[in-house]
Amino acid sequence: MSEKPKILHRKTIAKSQLFHVESLSLEFQNGEQREYERLIRGKGHGAVLIVPLLDAETVLLVREYAAGLHRYELGLPKGKLDAGEDCLAAANRELQEEVGYAAHKLHHLTSLSLAPAYMEHCIDVVIAEDLYPSKLSGDEPEELEVVPWKLDNLPALHASGECTEARSIAALYLCQDYLKNKT
Repeated sequence: MSEKPKILHRKTIAKSQLFHVESLSLEFQNGEQREYERLIRGKGHGAVLIVPLLDAETVLLVREYAAGLHRYELGLPKGKLDAGEDCLAAANRELQEEVGYAAHKLHHLTSLSLAPAYMEHCIDVVIAEDLYPSKLSGDEPEELEVVPWKLDNLPALHASGECTEARSIAALYLCQDYLKNKT
């Protein structure tokens, strides 16, 4: 299983502003052939998810409308990278646009995929520390509510039903581990 399957044919089967669906004809090492569909990354430059730490015990979450679920969700601020922008610069920009803070210290923690079996998309997780007030206008249709949350109370966050996004939940627990190992 060390050699990836051979791509025999690829074809775009659907495309919108947000999604690009591709059909792949694959041949595996053992000769088996299969058809797969996947969502591939569009023209974007990547995405970033920020864990803004107000202090060592408190993270800043945002409440924003989630169109996929048609409700408001609590989660971590996130956004797309602009052309020529690295993930740390994008994290600081998105932090200012969505939370009203910038960070003196930014640390790339990891990259996460959401559904690697059929999605090409990954997101870089950045921890933002030593925050200071700084506001930039962003592309959100309404002002986002900023909600401080204690990191030692993450089970209550998930139990509340207000935070269901797997990337935010994973990043919060990874941040806890990062902070424990940092001291």
